[in-house]
Amino acid sequence: MTSARVIAAGVALVVLALLLQMSFFVLDPTKQALVVQFGAVKGKPRTEPGLYFKYPWEDVVRMEKRLLHIEAEEFELIAGDQKRLVVDAYARYRIEDPLKYYQATSNLDAVFRGQLGNLINGNIRRELGTVPLQAVLSERRGHLMIDITEMVQGPALREYGVRVVDVRIKRADLPRENSEAVYNRMRTEREQEARQLRAQGDEESQRIRAGADRERVVLISEARKKAETLRGQGDAQAIKIYADAFGRDPQFFAFYRSMEAYRQALGGSGTTMVLTPDSDFFRYFGNVNGQPPAPPK
Repeated sequence: MTSARVIAAGVALVVLALLLQMSFFVLDPTKQALVVQFGAVKGKPRTEPGLYFKYPWEDVVRMEKRLLHIEAEEFELIAGDQKRLVVDAYARYRIEDPLKYYQATSNLDAVFRGQLGNLINGNIRRELGTVPLQAVLSERRGHLMIDITEMVQGPALREYGVRVVDVRIKRADLPRENSEAVYNRMRTEREQEARQLRAQGDEESQRIRAGADRERVVLISEARKKAETLRGQGDAQAIKIYADAFGRDPQFFAFYRSMEAYRQALGGSGTTMVLTPDSDFFRYFGNVNGQPPAPPK
């Protein structure tokens, strides 16, 4: 009997420990919770961190208090200027009323996220369909995002107890085929512009080269003219000096001219001259004064 009582007491203690463990739960600072009994919510939502009591047969449904993130599916729309646009957006939201969220979704996040993704895409399509593509790519984009956020945060989301904090377009681009067409058109325009600039450069180069050639010819002509003028003046001055010098001593001038003639005529190798010995060319060979030698007596 004693051992049976010990076993019964041990089992009772274990059951009691399990009941106590199932009667309390700890709430993390990043979470909020609902106590649910057979699918029905019991009491108010628990939003503060701490230790809470519940009956063992009740369940605890925890939800995030932090900002949550959702990536909407990429889709294509037509902007206000009839240009096709591929948009990839995301949103951040927070569960502010856990009770409404649980009642609307049974804590199935996929249900809500699908609904929110449709709201995001639908409102982006509606808003961007009224503005040109340039507005999406300019400073006006920030104001458009504010308007879209307010549109998404409408009556439909109030039923979920959720507040959308921000909706942003992560990427807004032309479809691939349009992007390639735009790229090809831009490349063609740049090639045309390059050819035009190259042609203008060639024209300017030819103009500068022609001007330089013309200036070169003018400078060379003027230099040659000046050189010829200076050379003529020098020759005239040299002739005058020679004339003045030789005019003072005609005999020396004749001697000098003869020596120059000898140097030019006899300076080269292989020179052959046939002259009579008494030729006037050789008059300075026999006499330094150029006088013919006296006949023999």
